[in-house]
This record gives sequence, C-alpha cells and structure tokens, in this order.
Amino acid sequence: MNRPLASLLDSLRGIGAHVIDGIWRMGVATRFFLMTLLQSGQSFRRFHLIIREIFSAGVLSLIIILVSGLFVGMVLGLQGYETLQTYGSEEALGTLVALSLVRELGPVLAALLFASRAGSSITAEIGLMKATEQLAAMEMMAVDPIARVVAPRFWGAVISMPILAALFSAMGILGGYLVGVVLIGVDEGAFWSQMQAAVDFREDILNGVIKSVVFGVAVTAIALFEGYDAPPTAEGVSRATTRTVVTSSLAILGLDFILTAFMFRGV
Repeated sequence: MNRPLASLLDSLRGIGAHVIDGIWRMGVATRFFLMTLLQSGQSFRRFHLIIREIFSAGVLSLIIILVSGLFVGMVLGLQGYETLQTYGSEEALGTLVALSLVRELGPVLAALLFASRAGSSITAEIGLMKATEQLAAMEMMAVDPIARVVAPRFWGAVISMPILAALFSAMGILGGYLVGVVLIGVDEGAFWSQMQAAVDFREDILNGVIKSVVFGVAVTAIALFEGYDAPPTAEGVSRATTRTVVTSSLAILGLDFILTAFMFRGV
C-alpha cells in the first residue's frame, strides 16, 4: 500500500474515531441528565442544599451581571441615540433599549457571563471532588453523588439564571436611561411611555424568560457533565473547565437562534 493511500486511511480512521466518541459522549451526557432529573426529588426534600447552590451560582454572580448590564445599556443608549437621531425618532430610545435587552441581549449576555463564571466554577468543583475521590467515598457510604452533589447544583443554577437575566435587563434599561435622559437630554416622559407602550409581556418579557430558563438548563447540564466526566487529574479538570465555557457559549448562541426562530417568526 502506497504512502498517500495509507495516510488517507489513517485520516478517515481518525475522523471516524472522533465521530464515534462524540456520539458516545452525547449518549452518556443524555443519560446523565435524565438521572439528574430522576434524583431531583431528593434535592427538593433537602431544599437547603438548593438554597446554598443558589447563593453560590446566583448571588456570587451578581456583581459581574449588574456591572455588565449597566455598561451594555449605556452603550445601547449612545449607539441607539445616534441611529434614531438620523430619523428624528430620539423619543423611541427607551423602546430600542428595552426591546434589545428583554428580547435578546439580556438573556444571551447574562447566560454567557453565567457560563464563564458559574459554569466553570461548577465544573472545576465537581472535577476536583472526583480527583480527590470525594465522589467515590460517597458511593462507598451508600450516598448517591448525583442526588447529593449534582442535582442541587443543577436546580440552584437553573433557578438563578432567569433572575440574573432579569436583573441584567433592568440594569441595562437603567444604563440607557442615564445616558439617554440624564446625559444626552431625551425627554423622560417619552422615554418611559414609549417603552411601556411597545414592550409586550407575552411576546417580549415572557419569551425572554423562557430563553433564560433554556440557557440555564443547557449551561448547567454541560457544566455538571463535564465536571463529572473529567479525568481525575489537574490537566483533566482544566480541560473540562475550558470545554464547559466553549461548549456552553456555542450552545447558547445556537439555542438562541432556534428559540428566536420559533418565538418571533409570526411577529
């Protein structure tokens, strides 16, 4: 067999091995996610565990969410005013800022920040617990690590995500108000009245909440699986943490397109 043909066959074998490994990991991750849901009842019976994880994933992420939301809103205020001024519609600045944040930027950017801060933390924590054999010790003591460790973190993060997205949007609207009304001088009554008239609860706010919940489930499921599946070494945990951020970010953007296509196709 000549060398070019052998090289081609080796490449095909490598591609096939990667495809098979990816399909296998998807199956394992799906099974892991279903087991987490099945064990969730025990977590809700010990709700203090979920409260602790809400603090860890949600409260400790507040600073980056609030500061980022404020600056994003301020940028929207500046850019939106320059664009609307061209058409003589400066009073619609509140509508532009609110719809941009509630529909799209609030859930997406909050989820990306959540994946970077809380998702990576969850993966590293569970990966280190596996590396130090804490999970194996739980199994030896007849304690299910999925019910005791994984499920509380899952629900704590899923509950935190929509709240963080709502706070991100609220701070963004405040930032747009500070720039548009206080700094530039847009009429305050027009800013708030047009925003109130344009933003619909079902079409805008509720769809934004649905997006944030879906993003929270996706990010948390990826973070938990990567941590639980990480090789019990320092290098394995670091790679799992990196995969969590990258995979979560891609999942958020892909899911955002799919959800937007379903939610707003009739608008």
